Amino acid sequence: MAKFSDGILPQHSEFIDKQKMFFVASAPLNAGGHVNLSPKGIDSFRVLSPNKVAYMDIIGSGNETSAHMLENGRVTFMFCAYDGPPNILRLYGKGYTVLPGDAEWENLSGLFELQLATRQIIVAEIDKVQTSCGFSVPLYEYVGERDHAQKWAASKGVDGLESYKKEKNRVSLDGLPTALFGRLA
Repeated sequence: MAKFSDGILPQHSEFIDKQKMFFVASAPLNAGGHVNLSPKGIDSFRVLSPNKVAYMDIIGSGNETSAHMLENGRVTFMFCAYDGPPNILRLYGKGYTVLPGDAEWENLSGLFELQLATRQIIVAEIDKVQTSCGFSVPLYEYVGERDHAQKWAASKGVDGLESYKKEKNRVSLDGLPTALFGRLA
C-alpha cells in the first residue's frame, strides 16, 4: 500500500496545504537519547520546492528538534488525513535551524505570519516521500486554532520570552546544544 517518491509531487503539496496539523520527529545519534515527536499547528508549514520545506517554530517547553538538527539533521514530517479520503504522508530528510539574524531569515520569515512567540524556522531538504493508506486514522472535525500560545507569549512579553528561551530552549532533554545555545547570552 505504501508508495514512495524522491520528491514532493503536486498532489502531495495539495494534501499538505489542506492539513491543519502535522508532526515532526527527530532523534539524537546516541541510542540512549530520546526520540522527539511534536505536533504542530497554525499555518506554519511551507513547501518551498519538490525537495525543500520549512516550518515556523514557536517557543515551547523544549527545543529538541533544533538540537537534533544541529547534531545530525535527521527529520521526518508526518501529515494525516482526519477528514476526506484516508491518507498518511511522510517526508524524510535532513534539516537545519534558521534563526532571526541568519542570512536566510529575511526570505523565509516573509513566508509566514510571524507570531510573538516565533522562535526559529526549521528548513529540511527532503530526499524521500512516502504515502500510505491511513485506513485506521479516525475521522475528526476541525473546530479551530487554540489561542493559548499567543496569550502565553503576550503575558510574557518580549523580555520574558527571551528569558524563557535562555532557561528552557538552549539545550535538549539529553543535554545537546540547540541552535540558540551560543546566541543567547
